[in-house]
Amino acid sequence: MKVLRLDTSAQIGNSHSRALTARFIAGLGPDTEIVQRDLAKGIPLIGPDWFNASFTPADNRDNDQEQSLSASQELVEELQEADLLVIGLPIYNFGVPASLKLWIDQVCRANLTFKHTPEGSVGLLEGKRAVVIYVSGGTPFESDADFATDYLRYVLGFIGIKDVHFIKADAHMSDESSLPNAQVAADQLSKKIGFEDETALVS
Repeated sequence: MKVLRLDTSAQIGNSHSRALTARFIAGLGPDTEIVQRDLAKGIPLIGPDWFNASFTPADNRDNDQEQSLSASQELVEELQEADLLVIGLPIYNFGVPASLKLWIDQVCRANLTFKHTPEGSVGLLEGKRAVVIYVSGGTPFESDADFATDYLRYVLGFIGIKDVHFIKADAHMSDESSLPNAQVAADQLSKKIGFEDETALVS
């Protein structure tokens, strides 16, 4: 199984989302291939050159246009090659970190990760799974103040990833059980997914 790990926390050593993400992945088993992308280290903004290049047929792009899309192409390929997407999601001001939004803008590409049809948009990344590690100091998971969960679930479904699991460590600054419960949930889910992968390889 090939896993794409996305870290988005602006913190490094003290990040609960990074710690939980690492814990989950460690439980998947030794045969798991991990590609790690730390979005907090920087994701390019999209701009006019990016848009012009992305709407130019690939065979007609010049070198400058190819360069404008080079980061996007790399991010899309990482996603296309992954069997499982694991996202560390700290909640910043009730939403997703800016770095994750930039990644989403780079990978939502017409005719690469989704396509338009007369019946509506269709995701092109079917058959993949995602696990999202939701961590918040005060925002309860799926509450009226949580603008991240439904958004991320919708975006992933938009590109075809509809099998999405959430592990929550929400409102942990007021709930002492939140982080320990999330650790247990991470261990259980990673064991389950790792077992399913081993079973699939044997069969």
